Amino acid sequence: MTIVRRPSPMRDMLTMRHAMDRFFDDDFRPFRWLAGGFDGPALPLDVTTDADSVTIEAALPGIEPDDVDITVENGTVTNSGKTADERTAEEGSYVLQEIRRGNFSRTVTLPSGLEPDKAKATFENGILRLEIPKAEQLKPRRIKISPMTDGNGQRTSNKPAELKG
Repeated sequence: MTIVRRPSPMRDMLTMRHAMDRFFDDDFRPFRWLAGGFDGPALPLDVTTDADSVTIEAALPGIEPDDVDITVENGTVTNSGKTADERTAEEGSYVLQEIRRGNFSRTVTLPSGLEPDKAKATFENGILRLEIPKAEQLKPRRIKISPMTDGNGQRTSNKPAELKG
């Protein structure tokens, strides 16, 4: 007697699920090599713009303001610095190590028309905030429409003249 195995979609789905579970296992972290090397995720930033300025916010928890350098050059801004030195486990080895330590750097290309000489930087609760004002000629302006006047300074009506027929 011969035993014939028929393909089972349910078995195939369970095999695929097992493969996906292994892929996202704690030991395999694709974000480490996708987001900026094996040192961990890249420096997280928020970049916003409004009518007056461009604002860059960087999350730097546990870092002192004196350990951060900000450089604006050739249309780019670079935030760099150094955190505490690498730690070694006193007894045993790490089971999980996600805290970023060592050097960090992040460069962002700026739009044209900014005045980096007038930039202001603040550091509060682990958030670095860099505000770079836009040049006056690039700021949006509201133009007021003045009423029409005749030669004597009297306001004229904007309504079309009535046709008499």
